[in-house]
Amino acid sequence: MSPVEPEQSSIQVPALDDLAVTIVHDNNPCVDSLKMAWGFAALVTGPEKTILFDTGSDGTLLLANLARLQIDPGRIDLVVLSHSHGDHTGGLMGLLQENPRVQVYLPGSLPARFKEAVRGRGATIVEIKEPQEICRNVYTTGVLGRRVKEQALLIRTQRGLVALTGCAHPGIVRILKRIRRLHEENIFLVIGGFHLEWAMKWKVEAVIAAFRNHAVRYVAPTHCSGEKARHWFQQSYGPGYLDAGVGKTITLAELTR
Repeated sequence: MSPVEPEQSSIQVPALDDLAVTIVHDNNPCVDSLKMAWGFAALVTGPEKTILFDTGSDGTLLLANLARLQIDPGRIDLVVLSHSHGDHTGGLMGLLQENPRVQVYLPGSLPARFKEAVRGRGATIVEIKEPQEICRNVYTTGVLGRRVKEQALLIRTQRGLVALTGCAHPGIVRILKRIRRLHEENIFLVIGGFHLEWAMKWKVEAVIAAFRNHAVRYVAPTHCSGEKARHWFQQSYGPGYLDAGVGKTITLAELTR
């Protein structure tokens, strides 16, 4: 697959209008019947492939939450892993016990032992380095960062780009800049970990200003974003702030601004 050129993204195919993202593993609450644990995983439906972005920290918990949400693991076509940390990859082996036929898109820098274990369960691996199209209307940013190599997931919709981030170790602002270089559409929504758990207020305010400069319409910070940062985003974004946690489903239809 070839890298996505900036001018290509708006002319390839009609963008989605029925996207839904359901958080199935997180350390923030939303639906009381679901279990919480440190980590992140979100199910994306609407594209031609059903995608699990990250797998959380624990396969048993992930599968239990999927069952409570009446989501069949066999429906999942693709898994996209943002980076190597166990709170994002730990649920994968549990998932593969139920559905070994998935394709797993992961940074090529992940350990060889991990990749061998994934292949040993029957899954197909696609190693990511550069930006590329994963399936129609769905893209990876390619791998960013030096110490922690990480990719983010992008979905083209009728409203603009929806971005999912795992932990944003390379910096959430750097990820936004990469997205803007690759795609000409506006960034409509950013969901996931912003890596601001221990950030001072001035740093979070600078990040929020960058979101505003990039015309991001909606934000749903969760996982490692931190309670204080979530509060400051909520103060700044008002109705454009989405309170996200395990069990939360965000659909385009509910976003009216």
